[in-house]
Amino acid sequence: MVTTMRTKLPTTVVMLIAGAFMILPFLWMISTSFQTPSEVFTKWLPSKLDWSSHKRIWTGNYNFAPYYMNSIKIAVIGTAGAVFMSALAAYGFARTEFKGRDTLFLIYLSMMMIPPQVVFVPKFILFNWLHIYNTHWALILPAMFSIFGVFMLRQFFMGIPKEITESAFLDGAGHFRIFLQLILPLAKPAIATFAIIDFSWQWNDYENALVFLQSPKLYTIPLGLQNFILENNVDYNGMMAASAAAIVPMILIFLVGQKYIIQGISSSAVKG
Repeated sequence: MVTTMRTKLPTTVVMLIAGAFMILPFLWMISTSFQTPSEVFTKWLPSKLDWSSHKRIWTGNYNFAPYYMNSIKIAVIGTAGAVFMSALAAYGFARTEFKGRDTLFLIYLSMMMIPPQVVFVPKFILFNWLHIYNTHWALILPAMFSIFGVFMLRQFFMGIPKEITESAFLDGAGHFRIFLQLILPLAKPAIATFAIIDFSWQWNDYENALVFLQSPKLYTIPLGLQNFILENNVDYNGMMAASAAAIVPMILIFLVGQKYIIQGISSSAVKG
């Protein structure tokens, strides 16, 4: 027992140090948001809590609220669509038999190796033709199709005993009813895990918003943070206050679904 504790102690210390380094930028961000401009690069902690930067991002010239609502709209709709579409496709690859299924899945999975920047021009042409360029749909519609989500949920679905679906077939249930009433309830851990991961991707998406949005009123939070980069300097206090406000939904989503993360990822591990 003592030997085991001595062996784990160095690992625990190293992990604590690594964790402290990881959380340090967040602590500096929060501290800076409450500082005055003269204290940004001179002090770690503010002399007193200055709430002016937090008030300014909501009521001042920056008007951060529209960016916040745009990000919520895009992330929520995109994540909901991605979860449903990925689960539906994953069910097809895991529970239906058709010729070339595994080959098609491997081809589909290989698309993950294509950098997203490569398809910016084709997407721009397509969105312009569909008249959705410079609209939120240019971000929402592509976000509804996730290769990673299909792969992750398929691996989880394959771990569900086939006897469950076979019994449902014998009782006269069809694929769609089995998917909605049997598979989805059993896959809550994997679905919750994927929803958290996908929401974080879409919430922090900068490149797609930069390429496909032109109107400032459509900007999301990552684009809205550019307003704090002024002509001659950077408004660090305002930027840190806005960044602190931007991570609140991520923290709430994680706190709500954290119990599913480890269970979902471990259950979706690749099976030999």
